[in-house]
Amino acid sequence: MGSTRTLPWDWYPGTIPDNVVLGDDTYIETSLSFELCRSQAPVGLRLGRGSAVYKDTMFDLGVHGRVEVGEYALIHGARIVCDAELKIGNYALISWQVVLMDTYRLPFNLIERRQALERAADTASRSPSADVPAQPIWIQDNVWIGFDACILPGVTIGEGAIVGARSVVTQDVPPYTVVAGNPARVVRHLDAGGIDHEK
Repeated sequence: MGSTRTLPWDWYPGTIPDNVVLGDDTYIETSLSFELCRSQAPVGLRLGRGSAVYKDTMFDLGVHGRVEVGEYALIHGARIVCDAELKIGNYALISWQVVLMDTYRLPFNLIERRQALERAADTASRSPSADVPAQPIWIQDNVWIGFDACILPGVTIGEGAIVGARSVVTQDVPPYTVVAGNPARVVRHLDAGGIDHEK
């Protein structure tokens, strides 16, 4: 990265925010990944050694959002929505079009949601927002999340787990399991060496 916090190979004319901390040998394909990063935390994003963030990944961080990505983790085209805290462990593999969201950003209450939409119509960005709680997400080491999966607020995915493609994860995933479906359920158990056996 250049002294101006630009990427020499970047096709997008953006910069890496000052509160993004890069480890040795990290790779970011484009600064467009930070277009929605509004975090005002001292460290909004920390990328571990050897980690990689590829095209179409979007860090949609609210003003208090903090994301930590472990060593040698790979994120390829995911949408990371974070208003509180989101951790991705070492050697994690996050596939394309995965959504990790620690907040819904809009209330479940119908009247409050309507009011938020009405307020958005009067703003330049037209982005609805409301004061709703966020619940941290923790993706532990050696996790693989398949494409199009969605991880909802408050979920911890245990070490070595695999989330099947297009799964919706609504609750914690035990270590060394394979989950799939909507809502995601355990379909297989793995041993710590990565060799699977039927449930």
